[in-house]
Amino acid sequence: MRLVFCGTPDFAVVSLTALVDYGNEVAAVVTRPDRRKGRGGKLTPSPVKEAALSLGLSVCQLHPRDPAFLPWLAGQRPEVLVVVAYGHILSEAVLRAAPAVNVHASLLPAYRGAAPVQRAILNGEPLTGVTTMYLDPGMDTGDIILQEALPIREEDDAGALLERLGQAGARLLGRTLDCLAQGGCPRVKQDETGASYAPPLTPADEVIRWEEAPGAIVNRVRALSPRPGAYTLWQGRRLKIWRARIGPAVAGSAPGLVNRAGPGEIIVGAGEGTVAVFELQAEGGKRLPADAFLRGSVMGEGARLG
Repeated sequence: MRLVFCGTPDFAVVSLTALVDYGNEVAAVVTRPDRRKGRGGKLTPSPVKEAALSLGLSVCQLHPRDPAFLPWLAGQRPEVLVVVAYGHILSEAVLRAAPAVNVHASLLPAYRGAAPVQRAILNGEPLTGVTTMYLDPGMDTGDIILQEALPIREEDDAGALLERLGQAGARLLGRTLDCLAQGGCPRVKQDETGASYAPPLTPADEVIRWEEAPGAIVNRVRALSPRPGAYTLWQGRRLKIWRARIGPAVAGSAPGLVNRAGPGEIIVGAGEGTVAVFELQAEGGKRLPADAFLRGSVMGEGARLG
């Protein structure tokens, strides 16, 4: 099929690469403009742009509401518009230009919005998945085509889960385009009674609250990894926690109190239990295993976090 692909992050790269491997004709790739990053403010392309150029594909970085976008899209003559984590809601005018399908990283209608993977982990969900759907002008409200469920493993952080979901989404997209080409795709309206939303992460989501239950703290750490990271305060500076699990019972433990520092872990009091921290990063420092961190710090039993 001749298609135009719209996407931005690494999650979308997997689908783009698979489309080319499946033999689809990718007329062009649409992604966000390059952004300045780092201390030097160097212009950096999106992961999808980097992948598209490496595949020899044409790249468009017009905003979909730019007056030049619709004429450009018409000139590509797509049979279908494929959208994967693009970051923009497409207008009705764009959606009239070509049939549009989307890959979303949840089992819709649950977790519509920008951060479905992170929100599912934060909420302690045991299951998630991917959905392909027909796009409409709403926020992930289009009719469902296909779905595939995946368990959320105890060891999954957002990065690992996104990687597995990206692979599943690419497979599901291939099946979706096959059934579109054959004219036999299902079309199931979403049940609004089961709808929930996954808004973007905010700075408040990054803060570890030691009075929460240990499981909720561990979920926050997992959901905020590999970026931007969940943090607490230690000696007035940010301390990011990258890996943790529910810790052992400790008599008299208090939220945020270090009960034990080493070997191999730091046991911190939480609401009705403790959290075992295995990897952390001081402000301005490197990510370190707990033992390496403790060798270079004065943190010990009785230290207070938060």
